[in-house]
Amino acid sequence: MVVGIQALGATNRCYFDHNATTPVSAEVLGAYLSALRSPAGNPSSIHAWGQTARRILDEARARVADLVGCLPEEIVFLSGGTEADNLALSGVVGAHSAERRHVVTSTVEHPGVLKTCAHLETQGVEVTYLPVDGMGLVDPDELRRNIRPHTVLVSIMHANNETGVIQPVEEFARIARQAGVPFHSDGVQAAGKIPVDVTASEFDLYSLSGHKFYAPKGIGALFVRRDLGVQPLLFGGRQERGMRAGTENVAGAVALGEAARWAKVNMAAEAARLETLRDRLEQGILERVQGSFVNGKGARRLPNTTNIRIAGVEGEAVVIALDLKGFAVSTGAACSSGAMQPSHVLTAMGLKRAEGRSAVRISLGRSNTVEQVDALIEAVAASAARLQGLAPSDIDEDDD
Repeated sequence: MVVGIQALGATNRCYFDHNATTPVSAEVLGAYLSALRSPAGNPSSIHAWGQTARRILDEARARVADLVGCLPEEIVFLSGGTEADNLALSGVVGAHSAERRHVVTSTVEHPGVLKTCAHLETQGVEVTYLPVDGMGLVDPDELRRNIRPHTVLVSIMHANNETGVIQPVEEFARIARQAGVPFHSDGVQAAGKIPVDVTASEFDLYSLSGHKFYAPKGIGALFVRRDLGVQPLLFGGRQERGMRAGTENVAGAVALGEAARWAKVNMAAEAARLETLRDRLEQGILERVQGSFVNGKGARRLPNTTNIRIAGVEGEAVVIALDLKGFAVSTGAACSSGAMQPSHVLTAMGLKRAEGRSAVRISLGRSNTVEQVDALIEAVAASAARLQGLAPSDIDEDDD
């Protein structure tokens, strides 16, 4: 059971934007409120109140570690995925004092990685952005060719937030390990949805964010292999193995731990359910909507995610039309200077500007049902037919 979506006031609204954020689940909310009501000790204090806080923080850490397959002491609690990505990249680069430093990443990363890399470039760090193919996948040989003697980190995401395409990160990690280079993966969209074992996969750093799998916003974690040197972003106390100063968000950590526990127990069944719903959704739209196409189809993808483009229609217009019908979906585009720009992910996959602007992302979650999926198919078909019947806009231009 999840809570929060109906707070919008309309009882017939259907939420299909779980990759953006998820509602807090009932079991997570219960754990969160219980932690807030517990004795308000500081986990660094040695008195009974402090030690109670320390105990429940350690229990939460163990649950998150169990979800991703590492030791509890290798989990660093943070504010979310963006901070985790920043700490992973800037922290590893900052721990290397060599004059020449080089990072390898991909062109389809989340802004939490791409903008951190852009900042590092202003500090004299070289960054190589690996291309992807038409399905959004990085070629392992391309990674192998681009690791240099002064490469200090490889960072490639586990699953894409827009298309759901899953990268062969285990192979990337092996390539990096063979070259003696740490490997980081942004697992924000993968953790809690598909199995993750950072130890068996030989990852060195792995980012996750609670609000992507039914915990509150403002809590996340970074797996950091025990013997890896990482320079902190914040300076102060010795919390979180000296990598994240500041009194810990105990209640948030407890919520994340409960979300991790639920995901570990229910992941296989929920993934199978969501994949069935996603496939039903895709088949229905492809059959009903002329000129529709699934971006990334043919690649291994998250079970809950589809990215569909509809010829001759602005994705933003579809989002608005569906919102008016009571369905929440999103696009992969960002508003820049008042003009919609195509998704950098879809552009990197080789889509033309018009194609990139015609995409809609639909991401399913625990609250979605067969009835909701069928209703969404009808709504998409009706909206697309109406929008395709309007006067052509610049979305129809065959531009580059």
